[in-house]
Amino acid sequence: MLAKALVIRLISVSMALVGSQSFASGEISQVTVEGLHLVKDTELALVYAEPGVDLRQYHRINLAPAYIAFKKNWKRNQNQTDPHKIESSDMDKMKVELAELFRVVFSETLEQGGYELVTERAEDVLLIRPAIINLDVISPDTTMSTAANVHSYAETVGEMTLYLELYDSLTDDIIAKALDPKEDRRTGYFLWQNRVTNRAAANRILKVWANVLKQGLDEASAVNGN
Repeated sequence: MLAKALVIRLISVSMALVGSQSFASGEISQVTVEGLHLVKDTELALVYAEPGVDLRQYHRINLAPAYIAFKKNWKRNQNQTDPHKIESSDMDKMKVELAELFRVVFSETLEQGGYELVTERAEDVLLIRPAIINLDVISPDTTMSTAANVHSYAETVGEMTLYLELYDSLTDDIIAKALDPKEDRRTGYFLWQNRVTNRAAANRILKVWANVLKQGLDEASAVNGN
């Protein structure tokens, strides 16, 4: 229904991580500190929405840049097992690349669905603030100078968690938020993972999330009679 359509934004990384830990432990709040209520039977792991919210006034979308955060101790863990040491600059580059891929996938999906993307704030603009947290790339390919005979093998590329919030762009009133962890598909056997396979896996997961968002917005529009 309407609330199922509302999936979105980042208040802070700490809050997102708390939400992730609560979900993992089974301790799920029915109401958030902002007064958002838990929505059941959604396509995402956790969805909270403002009761009775009406989206009829929103005709355009302001998609903020995606915030990217790696899983805690990811760099340290990688450097314990990977002969190609991960530098902070490598992580920064991966964040930029993933944020850009997020923008491309979500923008294309929304625009193809008939939604106009804008950068301004207005009464008819819905503000979407996304984040990717707990990013865990199993076999990062961070350098083009890697020796040809050194390969990284893994059964899966890794996992990441989407954290989204929806806002009224003028008042900054939060309308809804959602949390959804996803792991790339497991093959059942080990494959050589590299920059190409990592990007393809991220693209697959982002397309799933983008389509869930678009379908949710479509449902909200239909419920509201638009």
